[in-house]
Amino acid sequence: MKTILKICLGVCFFLVSYSIQAQTTTQKTTQTVKKDAKKVGNKTAELASKGKASITDQVYKDKVGPDGQTIYIDNHSRYYWVDRKGHKNYVTTDQLKDKIRR
Repeated sequence: MKTILKICLGVCFFLVSYSIQAQTTTQKTTQTVKKDAKKVGNKTAELASKGKASITDQVYKDKVGPDGQTIYIDNHSRYYWVDRKGHKNYVTTDQLKDKIRR
C-alpha cells in the first residue's frame, strides 16, 4: 500500500512540475511573439511612412537630419524626417546638416 502511495505521489509531483514548466514556456513564447510582432509593426509603419513621404513630398537632396536621416519637405515647406516607428519628426533649418558627398 505504501509503495502504491509513493508511486501516486511521484506521478502527481511529475505532472505538477511538467504543468508549471509548460506554463512558463508558454509565457516566454507569448512574450517573444508580442515583442517580434511589435518590431514588425514598427518596421511596416516606417516603410509605409517613408514610401508615402517619398511619393507625396520632396526629398531634400543637399541636407540630412541631425543623425543622418533623409529629410522631406511637405506642402507647407516644413522639414521632417521619419523615425523607426513611422512618426514624422519636424526639424528647423538650424538642425539640418550638409550631406557628405562621396
